Amino acid sequence: MYEVGDLIVYGRTGICEVTEITTLKMDGVPKDKLYYILRPVREKRGKVFTPVDNEKIVRRVTSKEEAEELIREIPQIEGLWIGSEKQREEKYKECMKSCKCAEWVRIIKTLYQRKMSRLKQGKKITATDERYLRMAEGNLYSELSIALGIPESGMEAYITNQINETEEPVLC
Repeated sequence: MYEVGDLIVYGRTGICEVTEITTLKMDGVPKDKLYYILRPVREKRGKVFTPVDNEKIVRRVTSKEEAEELIREIPQIEGLWIGSEKQREEKYKECMKSCKCAEWVRIIKTLYQRKMSRLKQGKKITATDERYLRMAEGNLYSELSIALGIPESGMEAYITNQINETEEPVLC
């Protein structure tokens, strides 16, 4: 069970702070059933009520050490190479639902490469690819921002710098 003040990943809502643990005084709701009251970090006025045993509560937010390790591993994380547009979108959905940072990285790497390839051909990124790229980046950057104490707006540059600093120089 989580405690008030904990930051958790809650399904598609993303990162939420547990603001209260209580019972609900509503008709049809068992009086002894405990609920979390969550505040999505991206929506200061939002509130989510969910039973403490809800499976949508996936995990605690990544720690600083886990975030740093993930960033070091990004060069080794493989993208998703699926030829069929329909199968690719299903895989994106599956990766997003997993709520795992490494899966979001896979989507971002795949879609960045697809975007660059399409731009070279004089084409734009597809609307589906753009939507999943924004979702994956938003989830990843917001979580790493919290873990590392860096503004979300600076996460892409931070990650790029960290990867560039740790890559071994290529010897000719």
